[in-house]
Amino acid sequence: MFDKLMNQMQAATEEAKKKLEKIRVETESEDGLVKVTSNGNRRIINIEINDELLKDKETFEDMLIVTVNKAIEKSEKINEEEMGRIAGDMIPGLGNFKKK
Repeated sequence: MFDKLMNQMQAATEEAKKKLEKIRVETESEDGLVKVTSNGNRRIINIEINDELLKDKETFEDMLIVTVNKAIEKSEKINEEEMGRIAGDMIPGLGNFKKK
């Protein structure tokens, strides 16, 4: 029985990863000069930079770091929600577990 549950969980996890791969999360800097797109698997898939920003390397680097980190945080939240949903479907009550 345990092996069957583990196999089901592994299959559900793989299915969730495929689903998360297709999810797009768009994040941009406050002024819109840097836009970062990530997927639900916490991978950066695109970065757009306004030409105006390229004139100031230090500002550009700072904005890029902040925007990429925001994109990763958003992707992480989506990933955790999806994986928690799967866990809750497989083992009732487990999906409600929260990190402290």
